[in-house]
Amino acid sequence: MSQKVGRDNSKVYRLVLTGGPCGGKTTGQARLCTFFENLGWKVYRVPETASILLGGGIKWHDLTQEEVLGFQDNLIKTMMQVENTFFDLASNCRRNCLVICDRGIMDGSAYLKPEDWKKLKEKNNWNEVDLRDSRYNLVVHMVSAAIGAEDFYRLDNNSTRTEGIEIARELDKLTAQAWVGHPYYDVIDNSTDFERKVVRMIAAVCNRLGIEAGDRLSLDSKKRKFLVNKMMDDSDSFQLKINGAHGLTDEKGISVVNSYPQFQDFIVVHDYLVTPNHHMQARIRRRGQNVRWDVEKHCWDLETGNWTYTHTTRRPEINKESPELRMQISAREYRLLLVQKDVNHYTIYKKRRCFLWKNQYFQMDIYEEPCHPRCRGLIILETYTTLLDKDLELPGFLEIIKEITNDGNYSMYKLSKKDSDEVNRVPPSPRTDGVPETITDGVV
Repeated sequence: MSQKVGRDNSKVYRLVLTGGPCGGKTTGQARLCTFFENLGWKVYRVPETASILLGGGIKWHDLTQEEVLGFQDNLIKTMMQVENTFFDLASNCRRNCLVICDRGIMDGSAYLKPEDWKKLKEKNNWNEVDLRDSRYNLVVHMVSAAIGAEDFYRLDNNSTRTEGIEIARELDKLTAQAWVGHPYYDVIDNSTDFERKVVRMIAAVCNRLGIEAGDRLSLDSKKRKFLVNKMMDDSDSFQLKINGAHGLTDEKGISVVNSYPQFQDFIVVHDYLVTPNHHMQARIRRRGQNVRWDVEKHCWDLETGNWTYTHTTRRPEINKESPELRMQISAREYRLLLVQKDVNHYTIYKKRRCFLWKNQYFQMDIYEEPCHPRCRGLIILETYTTLLDKDLELPGFLEIIKEITNDGNYSMYKLSKKDSDEVNRVPPSPRTDGVPETITDGVV
């Protein structure tokens, strides 16, 4: 989701600060709170629900499997209610308001077996798009000191922490994976000293919010883009091995092979809108999960699945920068804006695959038809990082052709642009571009 609006058009921003044991969440939260209060923001800090309950005498080893499942069910419901209390307060705030959640709903899934998490979702009619994507604006994962800063891993600063270093590493991996798929997800590792780690975390939040921090923070993280040769498919002779599973397939039934990490897939649809002048850009996006693949029509059925909607505008260049304003919108607002679709641009259809690779968060966009011939078979990998040139280790299971970070020909705006002779003719499309009248916010 993108930011909500409070009273007097103030900003309301919901942040999840998560991570493995001894990752620096407590210190980071305090520093982040001070930083934003100094900017004049109201800051609410939602306490970690698990620590409150576990501090009451609950011990995991005393619980049966059934009791663990019941506890996690109640924990998540309690967390929702506590968060909603702070969200309601923030929505009535007359100042810009930051709500910092000490862990979020998806953290609970990291402590459950996949089949138990599935049971809870079915029992409570939950889905990941609502719990993960629509509920929070940004997720920041602070990697445990057990990974890369082992000398600083300690148990004496948290009375409910009992994990040894190996368990801490595993929990860090599970909690990081739980949030894969959120559209705005930053991972803060231990590649620097702790002070710099905290500064990087604050910088990530400021960067996402579009706040100019000046000399106080060095916002040196930037998006890097790479052209990928092809997707692995059944023609490859390798099989995936993740947690003992073999032959994992995607929604189309195509095998995902050659040591592919765990991932989350989304269907993303972009449309550019008409703007007052050519110096501005505006686009709308719908991003869905659990979208059904229509075998007969050989395309995605866009009237199925769970969706979020975003409106993005890029302002004219100022001091060599073109700031973007991104807002979450409702399904109804999306439908109204779609009327302003720019006929000079194709609708862009993509499958977006999100995954973690060695503590780096990647998004891979696989362009799909109908599209301009220039987009057929196009695959673009991107990540936000402070690492330059060859310092960034790219996924070894992908064949990277070249870096295209500064190549304007691979901007989505140019990729979607129609040729002059195409503007007055509309190509047939097997897809449903619009949003059905029966659509509800977030769910089709």
